[in-house]
Amino acid sequence: MPSTSPLSLIDTVHALTPQIEAAADDNEQARRLSPLLAEAIAQAGLFRLWRPRSLGGEELDAASFVRVVEAVSRIDGAAGWCVCIAGNTSLPCGRLPKQAAHEIFGSDPNIVTAGTWPPLGKAVVVDGGYQVTGRWPFASGCHHSASIQSGCRIFDGDQPRLRADGTPIVRVVFFPAASCEILDTWYTAGMRGTGSHDFAVTDLFVPAAHTVSFQEPPVEPGPLYRLPILGLSAAAISGVALGIARHAIDILSEVARVKVGVRTQQVISQHAVLQADLGRAEGLLRSGRALLYETLDEVWQVAVARETLTIMQRAALSLAATQAAQAAIQTVDLMFSAGGSASLYASSRMERCLRDIRTAGQHMAVVPANYETFGQASLGLDVSANPMLRG
Repeated sequence: MPSTSPLSLIDTVHALTPQIEAAADDNEQARRLSPLLAEAIAQAGLFRLWRPRSLGGEELDAASFVRVVEAVSRIDGAAGWCVCIAGNTSLPCGRLPKQAAHEIFGSDPNIVTAGTWPPLGKAVVVDGGYQVTGRWPFASGCHHSASIQSGCRIFDGDQPRLRADGTPIVRVVFFPAASCEILDTWYTAGMRGTGSHDFAVTDLFVPAAHTVSFQEPPVEPGPLYRLPILGLSAAAISGVALGIARHAIDILSEVARVKVGVRTQQVISQHAVLQADLGRAEGLLRSGRALLYETLDEVWQVAVARETLTIMQRAALSLAATQAAQAAIQTVDLMFSAGGSASLYASSRMERCLRDIRTAGQHMAVVPANYETFGQASLGLDVSANPMLRG
């Protein structure tokens, strides 16, 4: 069992609510979490929830972590996204050799991780490790993180290493954040407060033990690390979307009680169309959320039993994350439209919900293309090469 109960973690989120709310506008302007807020979240333990207990983390079960992400995102999407990414990038730590893990994290349980896994870098084999060069986008939370991860293709000199099927061999490498250059690239429509800048390194030596492959078995024995990293990450991302959508419903419900319609001169809570939109949004959000948590509970039981997920179970996890996120996007669209002119003003925060969820919804883990993958799997077609179903 986790050392901290899920209910106490939600209480922790509630206690942080005033700080998260107060920092939201500053985060948006600075295009990163404010240092004070990032430190408060770290000290509260919310950045280490998916880190192994052997490294000072909570090793929280899958559904409980997503609920924490959802709760933070209901306050501010950018803060929730940073909690999500710190958790997602904690998952590969379960595959690090024990000594290497302690070299990276030392005795500080509040070290925060960031990075991105697509193999956009080049890791040339040298004595004792790799010489790494590359540039990667979307390093959310890089400014408040001490350890960075990046995906690399492995090279022998100028020749890429290939598997028997001809696909490149890739590894995720870990290095100190101080070793990379953060590039000021994060000028976006939404999720501005996440600090998801590009980063780059040139000829950086990384010890072989400070790298992992998602195709290798975990070192840590807990059920969390027996589940697919990409599937869990998708579920956490959908938790961000669910939280933002719940925030949008909160905003509309508050506005509807005070805003007077121009034509009717009644508060808009009396309008049948708005009432129907609110009911439709609630149904969308609850159904997507229910599928997500039902599926997380199912795959967790498989992991606890030390069994391996089938390809259909992996596809179902991807489907549930996608459905939850897409339902959340539709919910925010409905709430934005129902709010009318009040939604247009930044002071309402509704327009930020729209921008944030539309930006988060671009992530490949929750895009509608994943519906096709589930359909293919359910028809018995071979989807084993799909990257979202591996690792």
